[in-house]
Amino acid sequence: MAHAGEHAGPESIRSVLEVCGAERVGHGISAAEDPELMEHLTAADIPLEVCPTSNIRLGAVTDLESHPFDRLLRAGVPVTLNTDDPAFFDTTLSDEYLKMADIFGYGEQELAAIARTALRKAFVSDAARQRLAAEFDRQLAELGEELFGAPFEPIAE
Repeated sequence: MAHAGEHAGPESIRSVLEVCGAERVGHGISAAEDPELMEHLTAADIPLEVCPTSNIRLGAVTDLESHPFDRLLRAGVPVTLNTDDPAFFDTTLSDEYLKMADIFGYGEQELAAIARTALRKAFVSDAARQRLAAEFDRQLAELGEELFGAPFEPIAE
């Protein structure tokens, strides 16, 4: 994992992929400026660990409405939501999900798919990933029951 593409352009992302062999990229939001790079990230299944609040507070983007998260997601780039430094940026992971839902109109399926991408790309063993996926699906079903009277359907991979 390498940080790139927050303040520097897409070339910084290409560099960490080529020179460092990065399997994931911290931030990486400038990939949205380069359609070929987005295609590469999608085809190679290389995730971007996106931290919207941090990106705004550090001046990489001006506001959530102009944040490239949705463009990256819609292009098929594997993206995850993250906090960067929760205490420093006064945010939580829940806050990040709620902000994206509010700004881009994501419903439970989109939010669950983003969370599932994070689980799928986590640096854990396959056995741990399967256990976590089962627990995720159980909790998602319970949340749907609690909020809407019917379980959310598990997200297909």
